Amino acid sequence: MTRLPVIEPELTPRPIDPGVRIGHVHLKVADLNRALAFYNGVLGFELIQRYGTRAAFVSAGGYHHHIGLNTWESAGGRPPAPGTTGLYHLAILYPTRAALADALRRLIAAGIELDGASDHGVSEALYLRDPDQNGVELYWDHPQDEWPRNRDGVLTMVTEPLDLRGLLAAV
Repeated sequence: MTRLPVIEPELTPRPIDPGVRIGHVHLKVADLNRALAFYNGVLGFELIQRYGTRAAFVSAGGYHHHIGLNTWESAGGRPPAPGTTGLYHLAILYPTRAALADALRRLIAAGIELDGASDHGVSEALYLRDPDQNGVELYWDHPQDEWPRNRDGVLTMVTEPLDLRGLLAAV
């Protein structure tokens, strides 16, 4: 463990730099080949690097990696029991509604069941589980100027059923 220097806490927390983004997520998986079959074969991420049977890194668009998959502590393991802490889901942002519709077509072709599908007003989302039962959200954002807001300008997100047939028509 690295010891950090001692500094006085700030009385008023400062907001994080607005340019900060989540760079990647690293998932413990039980079977690397099974995980790659899902993230590469079904979702279409590109395999960037593989460390034998223990780890792999996948991405979209040539980035060094968006998702790391490893069996370092989890080879042959079971998913966490319900009611325990851990990852709720990872969310994968698609650039367009048509790209999300293509993802839905991939899921249907692979016979993958959805846990849910919602229109949140700000986004449309598909919810599912990967082979290790990690929650996965596939979504696209509506343009920000279309996001629902109250008269004070505060976002008013909703959870309404998503019309899957309408989404598929976007391809």
